Amino acid sequence: MGIEKFHYDNKVVKYFSIATVVWGAIGMLVGLLVATQLFLPEANLGSQYTTYGRIRPLHTNAVIFAFVGNAIFAGVYYSMQRLLKTRMFNDTLSWINFWGWQLIIVAAVITLPMGFTSSKEYAELEWPIDIAIALIWVVFGINMIGTILRRRERHMYVAIWFYIASFVTVAVLHIVNSFALPVSFMKSYSAFAGVQDALVQWWYGHNAVAFFLTTPYLGLMYYFLPKAANRPIYSYKLSIVHFWALIFLYIWAGPHHLLYTSLPEWAQALGTAFSIMLIAPSWGGMVNGLLTLRGAWDKVREDAILKFMVVAITAYGMAVFEGPMLSLKNVSAIAHYTDWIVAHVHIGALGWNGFLTFGMLYWMIPKMWQTKLFSNKLANTHFWLGTLGILFYALPMYVSAITQSLMWKEFTADGLLAYPNFLSTTLQIIPMYMLRAFGGLLYLSGVFVMVYNLMKTAKQGTFLANEAAEAPALEKIQSKAKEYWHHVWERKPIFFTILTTVAILLGGIFELIPSFLLKNKDVTSIASVQPYTPLELEGRDIYISEGCVGCHSQMIRPFRDETERYGEYSKAGEFVYDHPFLWGSKRTGPDLHRIGEKYPDSWHFNHMYDPRSMAPGSIMPPYPWLISETYDLAGIPAKIRVMQKLGVPYPEGFDEEAEANALAQAKGIVSNLKADGIESLPEQKIVALIAYLQRMGTDIKMEVSENK
Repeated sequence: MGIEKFHYDNKVVKYFSIATVVWGAIGMLVGLLVATQLFLPEANLGSQYTTYGRIRPLHTNAVIFAFVGNAIFAGVYYSMQRLLKTRMFNDTLSWINFWGWQLIIVAAVITLPMGFTSSKEYAELEWPIDIAIALIWVVFGINMIGTILRRRERHMYVAIWFYIASFVTVAVLHIVNSFALPVSFMKSYSAFAGVQDALVQWWYGHNAVAFFLTTPYLGLMYYFLPKAANRPIYSYKLSIVHFWALIFLYIWAGPHHLLYTSLPEWAQALGTAFSIMLIAPSWGGMVNGLLTLRGAWDKVREDAILKFMVVAITAYGMAVFEGPMLSLKNVSAIAHYTDWIVAHVHIGALGWNGFLTFGMLYWMIPKMWQTKLFSNKLANTHFWLGTLGILFYALPMYVSAITQSLMWKEFTADGLLAYPNFLSTTLQIIPMYMLRAFGGLLYLSGVFVMVYNLMKTAKQGTFLANEAAEAPALEKIQSKAKEYWHHVWERKPIFFTILTTVAILLGGIFELIPSFLLKNKDVTSIASVQPYTPLELEGRDIYISEGCVGCHSQMIRPFRDETERYGEYSKAGEFVYDHPFLWGSKRTGPDLHRIGEKYPDSWHFNHMYDPRSMAPGSIMPPYPWLISETYDLAGIPAKIRVMQKLGVPYPEGFDEEAEANALAQAKGIVSNLKADGIESLPEQKIVALIAYLQRMGTDIKMEVSENK
């Protein structure tokens, strides 16, 4: 076969690399602001657009989808062309992928601070943006599969396997979890409710970590680590076991985020079992990476790129060991809702994703600009700033977590809660939050050192937009010699993609379908649980818009300390009309599931206007705009109609009465406030929010009193 000449497209890689650095710096800067707000409430800046509840999801989305997302595209577009010996399938699709992704990020930057959110963890963006994400992801997939089909390499290298699995699985996860009925241009309600919504969300949430933050990065590791070390990957057969076991097992593990909740016991047990099994393939990948460096440790001591990669793989190994440990029910009982989860997530995000991205950029940029890295010394400085940043971030969070759990669960000799006031625990861990922010500052400082280093590197070189390459055409005549079974699969990309799809679908099918088929069996109906009134529904939407679920859970677990502090433990049947569910994943503030009727309306009014007037030392920001702004009374009927379509049993024609119903309930709250000397209007947002807060957990009040 003759030698064919072609060119690699470096230009799109350049743009994705620049976007990675820019969005990374922005996302981490927002993260530093968020971390500061937890010990300095004034850092909320007195604006509704910069409160913790609104910009925390901005931080997570910016780091996950803007920083890591652009890094994935940069690394995949760079490595895939060279592994397959061909230019990307279509340049136009490459640029649609780039600009489409940046527009999605800009849309997130605008909408999340404005309060447009679905409230689902890692999936907060509203339905029009969700559709855009799906379309751009499909464009990426077409470009990727097309490139694989026109390859000049007979066999697909292991990195390509992980790219394929990532594309297929993220598409499935995103589409299923995004099922919702729109109410308006930027408002929708989840198609699922309560227990089912929780299961779908954490099937997505856990596997967004698995197939967006892990599998594509494993593909990048399998390419860039051997390149940087100039050594072949340690074991081909280990990579086969690593890949197939990982993608099959990972998809089942989502329910371990919901241990001791109202999720059915069978689903919790299934999630735990598969989480424990995940240790083996996960550590198989770590071992494969680290043993690739056998005999090259002298080089690691000198080369900053390899330092970043070694720590990244080590952080990956730590995180994928810690995850299964956290899925054990006895460990989850201690760690869930505490800062332990925050530490765990950031070991992965800062160590695995961040450091591997930095190593990849330090390796790619000099290659594309045809020069050497400007300063290895600066790169080493970045490495140590980043490493110290991770330590100062994570270690205080572990201390904070143990402090939280011990204080929440401690009883006196008389059998009473030692710290009945949740705030006493918060005040105890403020120093840990300060250290965490200092760690974030160190890490961000390292990023700025990298920006300078890469800019100087580019300035001293000349960018090569179209890199000349040549390779023999793909052989059409196949050898009759017997091949290793996996070699056969590697030269059949469509067959390989189908097998991958089957492997990742099995877990979802066996977890989600029974949950919906056995809905009535798993979720015992409670006759006293009724749909939200129109005003309560409006108040719930305000609660969601302000990001309250980021700090407050609505799930009382069946532990003595929780039932003593909050009230009767939560029942699955209480959430059947919750679109979406709001169980939460972190308690920066107390659980609110039984907050209803615990305090007078005036307490909630004053607490939202100035939290420290009701809870001295509180780190919650004030919400004065809830008093100055009004809700859209005329928009409530449309919300009722959508809820009816989702199966919420409002009477026929209730939408026509919804405005009057809401106004009547609002006037009652206004009257209560007036009796306590507070002047208000029925259309104020605070009135609707109070209606929702006073409703929380009251549906089974009579049953609870009878049981006691």
